[in-house]
Amino acid sequence: MGLFGKKKVFDSTEEIKGWHVYRIRGKSIACPHCGNVQFEQRTILLNTPGMTFFGLEWANKSAAALICSSCSQIQWFLESPEVVAA
Repeated sequence: MGLFGKKKVFDSTEEIKGWHVYRIRGKSIACPHCGNVQFEQRTILLNTPGMTFFGLEWANKSAAALICSSCSQIQWFLESPEVVAA
């Protein structure tokens, strides 16, 4: 694989490992399905067909995804939520 085929070459975000409690813009985040408040955070690329066609997926915007520790419901956010507690 070439330089652009490697994972996270241009990704400067730091993954937060483990289950945590989060908030965004001062409001606590709870799972809309089960009400749980502990999530694992992942950074997800928002791929577009044009960038994929040219092999430039790494240049797409990214979003924060919070995965519920209880029911695995996924919530997406364009801005990164802040960690409140571990």
